[in-house]
Amino acid sequence: MAIKDYNFWFIVGTQFLYGEEIFDTIDSHSRDMAAAWSEKLPCTVIAKPCVKTSKEILDVMQAANNDPTCAGVITWMHTFSPSKMWIAGFDSLKKPLLHVNTQYNRDIPWGDIDMDFMNLNQSAHGDREHGYILARMRAKQKVIAGYWQDENFQNKMGIWMRAAVGACESRKLRVLRISDNMRNVAVTDGDKIEAQIKLGWQVDHYGVGDIIRMVDAVTEAEIDAQMDEYNSLYDMDTDNIEAVRYQAREEVAIKKFLEKEGFGAFHTNFEDLQQLKQLPGLASQDLMRQGYGFGAEGDWKVAAMTRVMKQMAEGMTGGTAFMEYYTYHFEPGNEMLLGSHMLEVCPTISATKPKIQVHPLGIGDREDPARLVFKAQTGDAIVVTLVDMGDRLRMIVNDVECKEQVNDMPKLPVAGVLWKPLPCLQTSAEAWIYAGGAHHSVLSYSLTAEHMRDFAEIMGIEFIHINKDTEINQFRKELFYNDIAYKLGM
Repeated sequence: MAIKDYNFWFIVGTQFLYGEEIFDTIDSHSRDMAAAWSEKLPCTVIAKPCVKTSKEILDVMQAANNDPTCAGVITWMHTFSPSKMWIAGFDSLKKPLLHVNTQYNRDIPWGDIDMDFMNLNQSAHGDREHGYILARMRAKQKVIAGYWQDENFQNKMGIWMRAAVGACESRKLRVLRISDNMRNVAVTDGDKIEAQIKLGWQVDHYGVGDIIRMVDAVTEAEIDAQMDEYNSLYDMDTDNIEAVRYQAREEVAIKKFLEKEGFGAFHTNFEDLQQLKQLPGLASQDLMRQGYGFGAEGDWKVAAMTRVMKQMAEGMTGGTAFMEYYTYHFEPGNEMLLGSHMLEVCPTISATKPKIQVHPLGIGDREDPARLVFKAQTGDAIVVTLVDMGDRLRMIVNDVECKEQVNDMPKLPVAGVLWKPLPCLQTSAEAWIYAGGAHHSVLSYSLTAEHMRDFAEIMGIEFIHINKDTEINQFRKELFYNDIAYKLGM
C-alpha cells in the first residue's frame, strides 16, 4: 500500500453529564480538525462520532483493528471522559495510538468564558484523566501537546504517522534470503523468530538454484526492455554492454521472484553464487530504487529495515539506502567517515545522474559486475542499524552530516557517501561500538531520529540515539540501565 492509502481514525471522548446537545458541536470540531490535518499530513484523518460509553469505545477500537487501511488511532478528550470507560477499548486495541492534548480554540475567550464553555472545552484536565489510564495500563502511546493548527504540532503528528505506517508495513513484510548469511559473521545473523514476533517480518530462505532457474528463463526481449530503462535513468559509461545485459537479466529474474512470492526485501551472498556469472550489483541497486529492501552478505535485518524506512519516507525529499561503514578519514578537526559498499548502494541518494560502469571485483570469483557509480548528496541524515542482543532487538541511530566528496576515487569505483557523525567521529564510533552497532546500516536523508524513535516505541524494541549531545560516560550508563530494565522485564 502507498502511504496515502492509509488513514487514521480520530476518536474524541466525552460523556452524557453535560447534556446531549454538545455532541453535535464536538463532532463538528473533530471534522474540522480532521479535514485540516488531512490537507497537511501524509495520510487522511477520519473523524469518528464522539464516544460516550465503554461499548462505543470498544466497538470503534475493534473496528479500527479490523480495517486494513487504518494505520492508527488518534484520541482526544474534548470534555472530561471518565477513563474507566476506555479500559476495554485500549485492552483490545492493536493499532498504534497517538494521544493529542489540544483544544479547538487557541485563546481563552476572556470576555465570554462561562461554565458552559468550561464544560465543553475540558481537554486541559480531560486529557490528564485519559493520560492516567494509558500510563496505568502501560500502553504504548505517543503524546503530543499544543495547538492543533500549529506547524510544530502538525509536524510531530506527521512524523508519528510515518512511523505508524512503517509499523503496518513491517508487520506485512516478507524477506527473501537468497542463500544464508556470510560464514562466521555474527552481527548479520540473529533470531528470525523473535524478529517475526516483534516486527512481523517473515524471513524465508530460498536456494540460489531457485534464482538461477529464473535467470536462465529471462528472454532477450525482457533484457532489452530493462536496458531501455537503464538508459533512461543512468549514464552508460562502459563498452562492456554484455556485462550490463547480464545485470538486467538478473534484475528481471529477481523482481519476478519477489513479485511472485510477495517479498518486499531480499539479500544476496557473494560466497554462494553457484552458476550466477555476476554478483547482482546494478540489479540490486535498481531494485532498491524501486523501493525494495536489500542487504548484502546475507544481512536480512538491514534488508528489512531498508524496505520499512523506504516506505516510511515515501513522498519525502532525499533518499534512503543500504549502507556499510567503509573507512575513516582522521584529518585533525575534519574527521569523517566514508560509507559505501562494493556494489550495492541505492541511487536515490546520488547527487548527480549515476553512471553504469563495469570493473573487476576482487571478491566472489565471478565475472566483472556492472554497478552504479556516484557521489552522494550533501545534507543532514541518519544512519540506522538493528542488532539482536539476545534478549531483545536494539535499534541504534546516529545523526550525521553528509559532506561534499570533492576527491575522486579512480581505483575504487563505487558509490560513496562522506559524512561527519555527531557529535564527532571519535565519540560516535565509541558509542556505536559500545552499543554493538553493526557495520551494515540504512542511511536516510528523509527520515529523522524522531521517526525511528516513534517506530521503535510502536514495535516495542529498544531505541538508542547517538547525537550532538552524546557523552560517552552517560551513554554507557544508558546502556547499563537498559540492560537492567530488560533483564527485569520492565
